[in-house]
Amino acid sequence: MIFSAARFTKWWCIADYQQRAPDSSVMQCVQHHLLPEGHSHSSKQKTVACTRIVPMQDMGCNFDVQRSSAVGKLTVRGRRTPVVRATLQEAAVQTVQQANAKTLLCTSVTAGSFAEAITEIEQIAEEGADLIELRLDMLTDFSVERHLQQLLATSNVPKIVTMRPVWEGGKYDGPEPQRLAVLKYAALLGASHVDVELKVASYFFAGGGAVPAETKVILSSHNFDNTPSDKALETILQQMWASGADVAKIATTATDITDCARVLTLLKTSQGPCIALCMGDKGQPTRMLAAKYGGYLTFGALGGGKESAPGQPTLRQLRQMYRLPQLTPDCQVYGVIGNPVGHSRSPQLHNAAMEAAGLDSVYLPFLVDDLRLFLTTYSSPEYGGFSVTIPHKLAALECADEVDSVAQQIGAVNTLVRQQDGSLKGYNTDWSAAITAIEQGLQSDGPAPNQAAHHQRGSDADSAPTGADSASGLGAEEATTSGRVWSGSRQDERQGGSVLEGRTVVVVGAGGAGRALAFGAAHKGAKVIIANRSMDKAEALASQMATGARVISLDQLNSGEVKGDVLANTSSIGMHPHVDASPVSASAVGAFELVFDAVYTPMDTQLLKDARSAGCKTVSGVEMFIGQAAEQFELFTAQKAPVELMRQVVLKSLGQG
Repeated sequence: MIFSAARFTKWWCIADYQQRAPDSSVMQCVQHHLLPEGHSHSSKQKTVACTRIVPMQDMGCNFDVQRSSAVGKLTVRGRRTPVVRATLQEAAVQTVQQANAKTLLCTSVTAGSFAEAITEIEQIAEEGADLIELRLDMLTDFSVERHLQQLLATSNVPKIVTMRPVWEGGKYDGPEPQRLAVLKYAALLGASHVDVELKVASYFFAGGGAVPAETKVILSSHNFDNTPSDKALETILQQMWASGADVAKIATTATDITDCARVLTLLKTSQGPCIALCMGDKGQPTRMLAAKYGGYLTFGALGGGKESAPGQPTLRQLRQMYRLPQLTPDCQVYGVIGNPVGHSRSPQLHNAAMEAAGLDSVYLPFLVDDLRLFLTTYSSPEYGGFSVTIPHKLAALECADEVDSVAQQIGAVNTLVRQQDGSLKGYNTDWSAAITAIEQGLQSDGPAPNQAAHHQRGSDADSAPTGADSASGLGAEEATTSGRVWSGSRQDERQGGSVLEGRTVVVVGAGGAGRALAFGAAHKGAKVIIANRSMDKAEALASQMATGARVISLDQLNSGEVKGDVLANTSSIGMHPHVDASPVSASAVGAFELVFDAVYTPMDTQLLKDARSAGCKTVSGVEMFIGQAAEQFELFTAQKAPVELMRQVVLKSLGQG
């Protein structure tokens, strides 16, 4: 970073100043002149008086407001606050913006050179950002006099100028007075915002040289370790208002998903424009819900690898997938609960379906460690329901206030739906989706047209019990999922039973998905064998099935000792990023007619590749994923799911569309 200190600014400093955090130093700086030599205010330039609008609510201060006839300004004096001046019109505009403005989408320029920064600014503008943050601290060749004005002039999108020091998580490690001078100079050149760390707010405002009224000062605080207590967060926020912030920004690190709820609360209680977010993957909901809770702005990266902070979604995701500009304070929130959850295509699928249905709702990824704590924290009616994935399907059964009879029989819940009284009801939509996908795969040589399975609401007649129902231990009503059936499979039963009847299905895994598939296969009249790393867990599952099931070890399966008609993997082995792994050896898969893999990221797993090489039919987990999600959508919204749209979205997200 290049400075011409002698030409750029003249400072008189009396300081015992250390290069580390300002709160550990004693520093008094008086700025004499902020502008480069040769740059001075002309008579044509607007005279700047002063610009801080200090919030007057809840400050515990006595104010004396006077109208100065000489300059037509509103002078606000408050104990322990600086003198601030703004026109009555400016003050009114701020109030309106605080109450009614939409949440802005901001993207940071994270380029390492001036030339790359110019390119990024142009790209961000094309992507439709409302604000562009110039991260000057990331520019290795930055020259104030040569580059700043051009950076601000590139595109008409308003700019936030930030020069984050190393002690606040940035890359600037030079003299502090020069850094603060650059921020004030950026304001004079027309920056819409400047970001100043709360720790140096007093030094920034104490220096000579006013900040134009058009430039808002963001006072910011960043915590890269954790999220402080509620009391500490509120104290930080009040310090920002007392220090003269136009916009307050608090960024913490989420160590648990529940930290998001506490940080989002700041947006509702803040007395002025506020940016409140949690960094990291567990903090992502704060970025997607900023519009719902009234955040001043939220950040979206230009693309993968260009994030200015951990856990940042992309600008395109915020605009298109999460539809942030369209969300209202009344929007309903849904999401997928899991750990891991970043691989999930559920947000793409459900958000597209909700947009097509015209719903004011959004579907988010929730990275959850403790399911019960999460559900207790997000218990308000605005959180309408959740999809549940690995490893929480068994815990969801225990946490639900009420459980659908099918899910109770299976012993696993993959869907939680908020009821009118605020309680959560658990369902399982995995079993019918997985079994239908397998049936379709077995019939792929050419089933009769009226036997092609498709997802639709079932009638009471469709729910008539069959021998398969009795054999599985599921009664007529229990054989449906929340009143829905897969009518193609029911037609098969009426015309002679399911294609699975009498066949042997080997299920790999005894978790939530494994339980669903094992019960579903038994329900269709199949003989079930369970293979799992933990024999105890497999035996526990087998003992709960009315027809019983044989239990084998993975070693027995991999040796080729066990043969069958269908091999169904319900474990997470082979899931991204461990794409080269397979739960079953290549030499063993040839003993099956059809191989099904519930993993869908990647769509073509190593298991499926090995199965095709061995001449087996294969069924991807995508069909199960789409089927279970379609039922979830209907449970969440009481509307018919746009199944074909959902399929197109998933395939496109997997690079197949």
